[in-house]
Amino acid sequence: MTVNINWDDPLGLSTPAAPTQEQPTTPAVADPRVPHLVDEKDVPLEALRPVRPEDKRVVNGETDINQLAPFKYPWAWEYFLNANKNHWTPLDINMAQDVHDYNHALTEEERHMYVNVLAYLTTSDILAMRNIGLAVMEKMSAPELQIYQARQVYEESMHTWTYQHCIETLGLDQQEVYNRYRVVPEIHAKVKMTTDILDGVCRPMDLKNRDELEQFVSSYLFFAGIFEGCFFYNGFTPVFALQRRGLMKGTAEQFQYIMRDEVLHASFGIRVAKQIMVEEGIQLDPAMVQSLFEQAHEKEEAYINYVLPSPILGYNAQDHIEQFRFIANRRARQLGFDEPFPGAQCTASWLDEQANIRKEKNFFETRVTEYQTGSSLSWD
Repeated sequence: MTVNINWDDPLGLSTPAAPTQEQPTTPAVADPRVPHLVDEKDVPLEALRPVRPEDKRVVNGETDINQLAPFKYPWAWEYFLNANKNHWTPLDINMAQDVHDYNHALTEEERHMYVNVLAYLTTSDILAMRNIGLAVMEKMSAPELQIYQARQVYEESMHTWTYQHCIETLGLDQQEVYNRYRVVPEIHAKVKMTTDILDGVCRPMDLKNRDELEQFVSSYLFFAGIFEGCFFYNGFTPVFALQRRGLMKGTAEQFQYIMRDEVLHASFGIRVAKQIMVEEGIQLDPAMVQSLFEQAHEKEEAYINYVLPSPILGYNAQDHIEQFRFIANRRARQLGFDEPFPGAQCTASWLDEQANIRKEKNFFETRVTEYQTGSSLSWD
């Protein structure tokens, strides 16, 4: 039985018209200007066969990319559903106290730290947005993966807005802050390492070629496990150290929301990278992975020594870099590799709590913005 959809009322919400007596019709004469519509019986049977979940692949799949379900990767759909519980904007957070703190409560060293953390993050989230949107999504061949990554692109844009909102609210020199990654060698080195690795796959690639596939997987591993999983995850910590003393609480609250997004981003990316390696039989060189972590550590150490040349109350560069090593070990384990920095100790035991804190706000002070999923994730 063929069902003709009424496009003026596709859901059938209007009152059906009364049936009328069928009238004899005159056979229509084909209009040569109208393209011939292929009848379904003319289409090869293979083209009509439903997509089978088992035929899907992360990359190099040959099923219909437009058919979402049945899922082969239901966990990817769960990431998307959870991400959509995380709605917020920087305008939800009151920044009035931050303006006072920045101008009257922070020391010169603390202002130096705050501005340079913003300078790194403003550039890095744009890099993240471009990588997912231009280098990763178009290579995925299962739509449930692409749908979460489309949400990820939006979230990276939101994070960029957040940093811009902080810069504008505090009256900082935008041109000076945004250009620091070009003129401060320690910030530039972190950004350049990321750019060099990610730009190499920001192009059409033949992923049936083993060399191209390996390059893509190693780039995605770096992006998820190191760039988002270490640089970002550990990168908010200096500002959280101010928050623990009651300073810059508006900025830190926004960073908490960003961090919760990044928890999902890194977790998802690590899972996708591992899935590709299983499906495609890829075995990355452990020495290459070790080298990536060591290079990242070198860049992070130089960066934090510039950002925190002298300790601030409750935080110092040595604690930061040791926490970086500790988090790097965690990411390597998740990816199935040996720890790059055996014996590293957790020096910021409160860091994971930043993604798990439930917010309770006075309704008359600010809008309630509550994440629902951060505490459900386990990095181990």
